[in-house]
Amino acid sequence: MEFWRVPLDTNTIEIAHGEVHIIEDRCKGCGYCIEFCPRSILAFAERFNAKGYHPPEVLRPEGCVNCHYCEIICPEFAIFSVAAPPPAPTA
Repeated sequence: MEFWRVPLDTNTIEIAHGEVHIIEDRCKGCGYCIEFCPRSILAFAERFNAKGYHPPEVLRPEGCVNCHYCEIICPEFAIFSVAAPPPAPTA
């Protein structure tokens, strides 16, 4: 999507980046984190955890903005995110 107007301070704005960690054996496969992730970076994994559920997996780790919403919504406290350095720009 291209905009006809560009903000003057785009070089000074830093977008937060995060790294998602999943404790697979705690997950019960409810899918709340997948459903409500604002950046849609999670999906169900093909593998099973120890409880027999499909835990989430991170599809696009560079898309995480460290909003912590997955942590807040998880009833089993099986997922969390930590601040990460921004990914290196690709040329």
